[in-house]
Amino acid sequence: MTVKTPIDELLRQKVLLFDGAMGTEIQKLNPKPEDFPDGKDGFNDGLSFTKPEWIKGIHRNYLKAGADCIETNTFGSNKLKLEEYGYGDETLEFNKKIAELAVGVANEFKDRPRYVIGSMGPTGFLPSSNDPSLGQIPLEQIREAFEIQAEGLILGGVDALLIETSQDILEVKLAIEGCHNAMNKTGKKIPIIANVTLDKYGKMLLGTNVQAAYTTVAEMGVTAFGLNCSTGPVEMSPSVQWLDEQDDLPLLVVPNAGMPENQGGRAVYKMNPEEMARVMGEFLSQYKKVRIIGGCCGTNAEHIALLRKIIDEKETGK
Repeated sequence: MTVKTPIDELLRQKVLLFDGAMGTEIQKLNPKPEDFPDGKDGFNDGLSFTKPEWIKGIHRNYLKAGADCIETNTFGSNKLKLEEYGYGDETLEFNKKIAELAVGVANEFKDRPRYVIGSMGPTGFLPSSNDPSLGQIPLEQIREAFEIQAEGLILGGVDALLIETSQDILEVKLAIEGCHNAMNKTGKKIPIIANVTLDKYGKMLLGTNVQAAYTTVAEMGVTAFGLNCSTGPVEMSPSVQWLDEQDDLPLLVVPNAGMPENQGGRAVYKMNPEEMARVMGEFLSQYKKVRIIGGCCGTNAEHIALLRKIIDEKETGK
């Protein structure tokens, strides 16, 4: 059996390639309400149980394209999100089983070690805001929602935890604390990657800029800091440049396939694999702290295959 180098060590040796989008790939399969658990349309994470071959197929396509890491289909599987679908009490087991599904697919690939990353998206609440419906929630409730999710992911065998698409920096702090609590509880320590999502002006939803976000979490025991979703790579450039000038953490850059365009009420992403690979290749050349790249909304296995090529070319000096 191949011995896996822990991700935090691996980041000092090479650039890691994450997978592409899960949600937009699921959309391509045109799921019907009856495909979801209890007919709950849009419950994408639940497809891991009702349509496991769909999710395995998406994971497999990214691994075949050359991804080093795949993310679990648990973006919306914190306790607060699962409560919306009636599965809140099953949070731990829910995450554990979905993680095991991804680990099983990763283990099919024997050419080199492949890694599974536990995806942890936002709760839907904004604890920093004064909004009467989104902001008035006990902080401990948010921390616990992430802690239970992280515990399930760890028990399911993930190699790292990824807090992603975060729009409220206070929620990011609570998620990180929840991850540390889960590691203490399980007795297993794995890396935490903290991501935020910025608009085209470099701000989080509630106005926090990248400098404040980074400073807030850099000393909280995270392995890497990242930007994902919301925009394409071009719009991320100023923020990536600033982050690269800091001395502390390796960086993750996982953009959408360009800025979303509204077509018939649906978000469409038009940056083709060649253009995305070109811009991301420039990032790798210019910014030495960028150690993880991948794709978010609108990206697919073709995008990941070209990102693999870019990484390999830079490693071999071609």
